Amino acid sequence: MDHTRKVFQISYDTNHPFSTLTLRIGILLFPGFQALDAFGPLDCINVLSWTHDVSLAVIAPSLDPVSTKSPMSPNALGQNIVPTHTFDTAPPFDVLLVPGGLGTRGSSAPVLGAIEFIKTVYPSLKYLITVCTGSGLAARSGVLDGRKATTNKMAWEEITRLGPNVHWVSRARWVADGNIWTSSGVSAGIDITLAWIEEVYGEDVARKIADGMEYTRHTDASHDPFADLYGL
Repeated sequence: MDHTRKVFQISYDTNHPFSTLTLRIGILLFPGFQALDAFGPLDCINVLSWTHDVSLAVIAPSLDPVSTKSPMSPNALGQNIVPTHTFDTAPPFDVLLVPGGLGTRGSSAPVLGAIEFIKTVYPSLKYLITVCTGSGLAARSGVLDGRKATTNKMAWEEITRLGPNVHWVSRARWVADGNIWTSSGVSAGIDITLAWIEEVYGEDVARKIADGMEYTRHTDASHDPFADLYGL
């Protein structure tokens, strides 16, 4: 059976908000972002774009290539991605994706720039989606205050301290509170993106994207198996 062909047969549901409009997505990068935090959701979006109108802006402090290699792990491997826009030149978009990674820590210029960027653009967004410790950046920007959210379970204590006014949900795989969606660690970014696609475009679209990626989804937002692993 040709599963790729089935993915291409996804149809629009005119009841969903982006069914006839271009979905404008921005992804916010910084040195030391976690590769799968970014590329897991982006692969879902890439497959979505086979059948739906999507644009993507890759946003970073400068137009220099951004590495997954963090200053905290100088001997680790790293891969680069080339931005399309800077914080100052980013176009309007509907959805902002914020990955996590070791690079979310501290108060370097890229980290502070990312926090300020989230704070500045959030009022114009239809959705903010964070993956892993990306919720720490969102928490530091203030946009999570008074909201339910989650984050990477291994880094739970560290990240939740950054948002004392956030209602952190320890056992969740992902949390949707209004137009802000936050996920647990790394691979949970794929689950939250597929769940968001289901919310916006319908279950059939999300299921066929997951099938096309040969990915077995976590579909229970309230249960993250890694909460047990880390005693949460």
